[in-house]
Amino acid sequence: MIAVQRATPFACTWLIEKEDRTPEVVLEANPTYWDHRRGPFVQKVVFRNSLSPADALTHCISGDGEVDIVTEVSPADAKRVMDSKFAHLEVHDANRVLVGVFNRHPNRDVPLDDKNLRTALNLAVDRDKVVRDGMLGYASIIASLTPPWCAGHPKDLEPFGCDPAAAKAAFARVKWPAGRALRIATGGGFAAIANMVAADIRTNLGIAVVVMVGEDSGALAGARSLAEGRLVPEWDLLLNFWFDISSEAAPAMIHREFFGSDGAFRVGPELPEFNKLYTDMAGETDAAKFVKKAEAIDRYSKEEALGLFLCSPKTLTAVNNHVKFEPYATTFELAEAEVLDGHWSLK
Repeated sequence: MIAVQRATPFACTWLIEKEDRTPEVVLEANPTYWDHRRGPFVQKVVFRNSLSPADALTHCISGDGEVDIVTEVSPADAKRVMDSKFAHLEVHDANRVLVGVFNRHPNRDVPLDDKNLRTALNLAVDRDKVVRDGMLGYASIIASLTPPWCAGHPKDLEPFGCDPAAAKAAFARVKWPAGRALRIATGGGFAAIANMVAADIRTNLGIAVVVMVGEDSGALAGARSLAEGRLVPEWDLLLNFWFDISSEAAPAMIHREFFGSDGAFRVGPELPEFNKLYTDMAGETDAAKFVKKAEAIDRYSKEEALGLFLCSPKTLTAVNNHVKFEPYATTFELAEAEVLDGHWSLK
């Protein structure tokens, strides 16, 4: 599904409307591949699309021969994998972020175009608790939008700490409408974290907070409405998950999507300073200078408190004990995967 963001100059994004999958996808190895140092190490890979994630995980941790690898294991299921005698858990830093999107639309009763309010909200949230209790430890706190292991992350950029006194001081400089509750929206998968954030804001800023959990059936329509910017959302803060498929240019896929002129998650007027920094980075051909300009974008995003910066969730993968699997920070890859002695396929 296409979502048109701008007519002149034309800009759009594409949203997945449905995925028609065969029960299986089979990949056969190319034995004549030129670089033998990279394999192939297995003869065949079968993706079993007919299994639900829950069934796939049960097969993987309960025996051999049905499922060897299950991706995107939830933190809640991590212990089940670690307790299995058939599989183990691979935990890896990933280029993905969980961030709160601020609704900066003009002419609203909540002044989220005010840096003081955005700063107050960031200072009111206990990120250690979000990682410890919300992600069960399987995440890293982020200072801005670039995960700390990626190029373009300023090494001296510290995350917002939970500082109730500073949060209240920043909030005191804001004209908050009396009796107005802050509205936090999210999908079902992050409802628990949204409630943690809401509790911190209630306690540390002394305002009412309402959590709005969206139905999965309305996710596509909501994503299109957000990308096209035709309707002003009812929420003030949206907890949103996003990812990057590279490790060299996080602003191209993460910052641009949240704050850029054609960003699908930008809610409110364009940010001229961001556009300037982004254009400058996009035109840079020197690798070292490119990284510095990416760092400048990450630093600017933090200094302006453009989002509620929370954490970078780790990837959790259940892997059969007789399979060697090397996780990537970006995408799911099987380039280095191989079966070991004792694997069912060798018996």
